[in-house]
Amino acid sequence: MAPRSAHPAVPVALLLFGLVAILLLTVPTEDVREVPGFMYGIVMDAGSSHTALYMYKWPADKQNGTGVVTQHGECHVDGGGISSYAGQRGAAGRSLEACLDQALKEIPKQRHHLTPVYLGATAGMRLLQISNPQQSAQILQEVGHKIQSYPFKYQGAVILSGEDEGAYGWVTVNYLLENFIKYGFVGRWFSPGRATVGALDFGGASTQITFVTQEELEDAKDRIKLRLYGQDYSLYTHSFLCYGKDQALKRLLAHLVKGNSASIIHPCYPAGYSRTLKLSNVFDSPCTAGSKPPSYSPQALLTVQGSGHYEQCLGIVTEIFSFDSCPFSQCSFDRVFQPNVTGNFMAFSAFFYIHSFLQRVTGIMVSTPLDLDEAARKVCGLTFNQLQLVAPEQTSRLQDYCASAVFIKVLMMRGYGFDDRSFPRISFQKKAGDASVGWALGYMLTLSNLLPAETPMVRKALSPGAWGGLIFLFVILLIAVLGFIFLRVRDGNKKGGSESTI
Repeated sequence: MAPRSAHPAVPVALLLFGLVAILLLTVPTEDVREVPGFMYGIVMDAGSSHTALYMYKWPADKQNGTGVVTQHGECHVDGGGISSYAGQRGAAGRSLEACLDQALKEIPKQRHHLTPVYLGATAGMRLLQISNPQQSAQILQEVGHKIQSYPFKYQGAVILSGEDEGAYGWVTVNYLLENFIKYGFVGRWFSPGRATVGALDFGGASTQITFVTQEELEDAKDRIKLRLYGQDYSLYTHSFLCYGKDQALKRLLAHLVKGNSASIIHPCYPAGYSRTLKLSNVFDSPCTAGSKPPSYSPQALLTVQGSGHYEQCLGIVTEIFSFDSCPFSQCSFDRVFQPNVTGNFMAFSAFFYIHSFLQRVTGIMVSTPLDLDEAARKVCGLTFNQLQLVAPEQTSRLQDYCASAVFIKVLMMRGYGFDDRSFPRISFQKKAGDASVGWALGYMLTLSNLLPAETPMVRKALSPGAWGGLIFLFVILLIAVLGFIFLRVRDGNKKGGSESTI
């Protein structure tokens, strides 16, 4: 009788056994007797309306792009932005103490002296630098001295340009989405081959748009070239100063003030709402200073009454943009060149909060231009009392949502050129994963040398937990193979004995 052939499952099991053995043998070893822990970094985002402190961490033994940076914590400073303390000696620095104290507690003490701290000021300080350079420099010096009084590694306090703010926001978005590089299952970093995502930032005093484009950029000021992880990126980025939410609202008020009138009707304010304010609160910004009435008196009082009229609101909001002339082949607004928007986008900061409010109050998903128009109409048509009923926790901001919704409609559709095809590709987000979206992470990655120009040619060693998992799998497969062989041999002996008996 011909010998019995081995069961076909045996070679398969042996093959799996061999693959596991090969994997275990080829994974590079590292000394894992001592876990090095984490390194930390701090970025203070000194915006126009408030300051936020962000803490980040990454594996202490991984530098130059070979460790994933994650958010460790955050703290929001009470009060306004540091520019709001102009003329109040020491106040800007003191405002940071609570959040710096929190960072002392949340970052291990033994890492304090190794933890870099960066402060980046944005459009609020850019405006103060225009109106009062001396006060701007004084505030930066004060906040710098305050940070240096803590045991961290102070790396400076600077005013970011609008274009840098846009580019760092774009880096943050795509880093968090793992569009640059990804850590694979087999222990290697690799390029996922995904397209990058554009960034739309809407702050208190400025708004930024940044995205990769293959089109020729007719204005060199709006071009930034980056090389990250071995890939070249050509970015279009532009920052519009005075087009942030707070400054846009001021500009609307300034636009409505005519002559010596002590009372105005505001079509973007809800019906049933009124407020009285000093004219200095309207015209104290470089964004509105050019619109002062002839007989301007800073202490004069102005009463504003809301009418909640969508069409009139749309009209005055459109008038604060300039769509009339363009020195290039095409423009967004205010004579600024912009190529056609392309690809997916992430909209964050005030974009997220306004979008979220519209969805919650109106029940509309706001995923198309028609949705945005319908939601803005609904919000503008609600009286102040109705708004208080549906969103009582936002009473201090309710009067601004109609104007803000109409503003982003004009900005995105007529300004940036989003349409029925491209608008649905915008994702409105506050966070990506566990990290807040904004320019802060991109800023720290770039300045801390954690974002390399070339792809790191490394393969990470497995952690002790992963080693344990592989060894467990190895043992299970070994037991299964030996058990299978034992059963086959036993069955073969039984059958062999039966045949010899016959």
